[in-house]
Amino acid sequence: MSYIPITPFGRSMSVELIEHHRSTTKAMPETGVNKYEILRKLTSARAKFGLSDRALSVLQALLSFHPETELNANGKPLTVFPSNASICERLNGMACSTMRRHLAVLVDTGLIVRRDSPNGKRYVKRYSGAPQAFGFDLTPLVTRLDEISELARDAREVIEEMERLKRSVSLMRRDLAGLAELGADMHPERAIWDAFSDAALLAARHMRRKLSLAELNTLKGELASHLAEAKAAFQIEDTTKTSTSDVQNEQHYLNSNKDICRLNETAKKPAEHLARKTKCYEIEKDQSNVPIQIVRALCREIWNYTNTSLTHWAQLVEAAQKVGPMMGLHKSVWDEAVDAMGQVEAAIVVACMLDRFAEIEVPNGYLKALSRKARAGRFSSGPMVMALARKKVA
Repeated sequence: MSYIPITPFGRSMSVELIEHHRSTTKAMPETGVNKYEILRKLTSARAKFGLSDRALSVLQALLSFHPETELNANGKPLTVFPSNASICERLNGMACSTMRRHLAVLVDTGLIVRRDSPNGKRYVKRYSGAPQAFGFDLTPLVTRLDEISELARDAREVIEEMERLKRSVSLMRRDLAGLAELGADMHPERAIWDAFSDAALLAARHMRRKLSLAELNTLKGELASHLAEAKAAFQIEDTTKTSTSDVQNEQHYLNSNKDICRLNETAKKPAEHLARKTKCYEIEKDQSNVPIQIVRALCREIWNYTNTSLTHWAQLVEAAQKVGPMMGLHKSVWDEAVDAMGQVEAAIVVACMLDRFAEIEVPNGYLKALSRKARAGRFSSGPMVMALARKKVA
């Protein structure tokens, strides 16, 4: 049997080379190993070995020089000895220097082993006994099959876990955005919905990048925390459905003046003097379904900012324009409300907001949210006035 060299031609010896040589002396599997199956598994586990796609292309070219599909099937030698020019030709003209660089990576990882001749050339010598080949030994690909298979399986599990996490994060982000939008519509006076909306947008921005498994787990944890807070906020609101909360009452629409008249029928005795003031009056449809007498009787705070008796809508609009800046409302927000609901409706909203100003955290955000609902045809000032009435008689 011919001597098998360890030292590469023109290169120094290292402990790693000795270890790689030992891998070629391990027991070979009884059956052959499909070389393309090895290549597929290495493709899955390439990150574990630090291989680039071009390094795998070089390995594929080397495998193509072995005549058998099943390595070690017939006990044939696993050393291939192509020239650099032949390898580059099968790599569609890859530069020789580039090919050598990727070839060195394959050698450093121990997936192939150099078997250099005394002068460094690659060839095969045939004697009366077994031939002796000098080139690249593919034996480690066969002896390390179990290791390669295990790493490929681990890599696939990581990919599957990342895909599962991406789906979960995407769905959680969508739910958080939906809850934030619903919460802003139902309870626009609470600033918490803006924070949830911002968290959903930030998560979407993170998802555009290539995140690691740890980063995905962190993002999932943050979204889970936000979702728990958002759901808890809705549960708190659900417990007040049977109460006299003016926020909940604002979700019911005032369809006609008859709804306001029912206040006289349902009001308690201590509020009978208020009920007598809330008679129904026919008003023009292009102004408001709520009579100004009712607004004047219920929205008492705005009286402090006007010298008139508020008997005409123009006086209420003038008072709302005066008190708006004092409440911190921006002119652009007021103009948006006027454009969406009209001057009279906007003035009624400001008057109602002033009566419950201490409960409204973000007045500008609250009015903007109501303007959006008005544009969608889902808002009337009637429920706000009714909410004030119920609050006063509670």
